[in-house]
Amino acid sequence: MRLSVIGAGYVGLVSAVCFADQGYEVILSTEDPERAKLINQAVSPFYETGLEESLKKVLGSGKLRVALGREDAVLNSDVTFIAVGTPSRTDGSIDLAYIKDSSAKIGQALRKKTSYLLVAVRSTVVPGTTENLVKPTIEKHSGKIAGKDFGLVMQPEFLRQGSAIYDTMNPDRIIIGEYDQKSGETLESLYKEFYKEKLPPTLRMNLASAEMIKYASNAFLATKISFINEIANICEKVPGVDVAKVAEGMGLDQRIGKRFLHAGPGFGGSCFPKDVSAIVAFAKAHRYEPRILKSVLKVNKDQASHVVKLAKTQLRTLRGRRIAVLGLSFKPGTDDLREAPSLRIIRELLKEGAKVVAYDPVAIENTRKILGRRIEYADTAQSCLDNADAALVVTEWDEFGKLTPTDFKEHMRHPIIIDARRIYDPTTYRLHTRYTGIGLG
Repeated sequence: MRLSVIGAGYVGLVSAVCFADQGYEVILSTEDPERAKLINQAVSPFYETGLEESLKKVLGSGKLRVALGREDAVLNSDVTFIAVGTPSRTDGSIDLAYIKDSSAKIGQALRKKTSYLLVAVRSTVVPGTTENLVKPTIEKHSGKIAGKDFGLVMQPEFLRQGSAIYDTMNPDRIIIGEYDQKSGETLESLYKEFYKEKLPPTLRMNLASAEMIKYASNAFLATKISFINEIANICEKVPGVDVAKVAEGMGLDQRIGKRFLHAGPGFGGSCFPKDVSAIVAFAKAHRYEPRILKSVLKVNKDQASHVVKLAKTQLRTLRGRRIAVLGLSFKPGTDDLREAPSLRIIRELLKEGAKVVAYDPVAIENTRKILGRRIEYADTAQSCLDNADAALVVTEWDEFGKLTPTDFKEHMRHPIIIDARRIYDPTTYRLHTRYTGIGLG
């Protein structure tokens, strides 16, 4: 099958590259000339582990090409994936403007197409969107009928930033929400060919159920994070209790599992905050008050303040103090700062009168665009520590784990460490530094 991807953002570009790497002819559609230029030069518009190398390979092979606009992509493919953004409005609800616009332009192009096209929605959309917005919009602009002239499916993505290529090639499951049987069978046959003997469990269902699975999955994972962070804050009140050991013991219970039970400064990124907020707003619009999910967001928002309080407890006052922040991206393997805990922490430190110096291996330039000259930027982790009164470990990049107690002692004015990611051994570091770890009583 010939494939096209509408939207050259995180999901769109990664998906297009992975399909092309497996030998499919792929057209990547964007309406941003600058982004198209970058991608054609084998430069990724964002950092993602392994993406740029794979992008260079598929451009060189001719399997991937970039098209401006939507018509070329639709007319020259058998399956078109919609992977445009669904940002949050100010009230947390989902903004479907890009979905509506893409659906209209697919419909306009489809009017000129004589062969069958399967439209697959990969963007995260609230239940009912594919049926009640995408379908009628394409039908209106194409003059064609879903289930007869074109197919329609909703296939949520479950990619983790920092390991998106691996997740694309090794998914836990494939969820196919289908408008009709032919649509579902067409997409399933594509993935049978793509994964061959590595095909994961595949579930087919109606459109709205598939849409809800994405929100339910992300909301549950976000809940696990806020839950263990709340337990961590309780652990800190009890001498000798360590949330890392608590989480390890919990994780051995097969009903619970160990993943996403790592206490820290809170979750961030393009998915969890946006998706939990969207499903909260969606529930309220349907006259249901989602109490647990509202608490998940509140705990997460407060966790950044908790990290700052730990530093303030050690220093008594943050005014005039030089604070080193190690890590800016919301997680390793990406330069994404959307809803990053680091930004909440830095803004609170500045409000307290602290002088902030920060280092991150890939996210410095993105941070400059947001914070400008309000903080200093270091070139290395060691230089970030120079003359600092305290160091906050906010992102668990591998290189930070290689820092020794001696590095902190030799570079800092006061070797005070607030380990918000629990990457250091408390016993070792407490012998040589003033070490505080999240969830450590």
